[in-house]
Amino acid sequence: MNPDLQRRVQRYGWDKAARFYEASWQKQLKPAQNWMLDIAELTAGEHVLDVACGTGLVTFPAAKSIGSKGKIVATDLSDGMISIAANIAREQQVKNVSFARMDAEALKIPDESFDIAICALGIMYVPDPVQTLKEMYRVLKPSGRAAVLTWGARKNCGWAEIFPIVDRRVKSDVCPLFFQQGTGQTLASTFKTAGLEGIKTERLSYSIKYSTDEEAYLAAFAGGPVALAYNKFDPQTKDKAHAEYIASIKKFWDGIQYQIPGEFVTVSGYKFQ
Repeated sequence: MNPDLQRRVQRYGWDKAARFYEASWQKQLKPAQNWMLDIAELTAGEHVLDVACGTGLVTFPAAKSIGSKGKIVATDLSDGMISIAANIAREQQVKNVSFARMDAEALKIPDESFDIAICALGIMYVPDPVQTLKEMYRVLKPSGRAAVLTWGARKNCGWAEIFPIVDRRVKSDVCPLFFQQGTGQTLASTFKTAGLEGIKTERLSYSIKYSTDEEAYLAAFAGGPVALAYNKFDPQTKDKAHAEYIASIKKFWDGIQYQIPGEFVTVSGYKFQ
């Protein structure tokens, strides 16, 4: 896929998804995101870069960890995501965070500016993950560290049929290599290629829960990476796609709720220079 096209698909797709994102994913992703933050070991006073911050689901907990003497710069490619996150910061009077729209592969940030760079569930969407990690490496201070969270292997993520369901209806080119970084040691290899050392890989699995069919399909279609393509569907096409997706996850219904398997991978490393 052409990298410029992929960036446009991601930018405008997440603009579409932004207003559904927190309602669809905040509770479901919280355990994985908190796990990554535990691995990151943020401490008071640190300077943090949050790449692909979305609506700030990781940014705001991180802001509490570093306290008033720390600071976070949070970036995302989507204006819609940045706008929501900035509004939350104003409403909650969070003073140690600033938000900016930036391409993760070309950060407009000076070298050696941060103690730690984090990226929670964003590396799947960039055209060039190595370049993204190189940028994170560049802006780290010597002995700085990076931590990245991504989805795991396709076979371990029970919602994965969403992509072929959409592709059968419209050529979406959403994220052709969505599961690549979370498969095997791929993300660790990306860290190494970018120059990071002392690399550690950890995996976490748990069930993502939804109470109704509607909650489950709205999260998958309207609040996730296929939102741009989904918005091209007419009502009849949407109904058929919803039904096909629900059929693909029906085996995870326990009589009370959906418990859809999800696997996550966190890789961390250091800039030893």
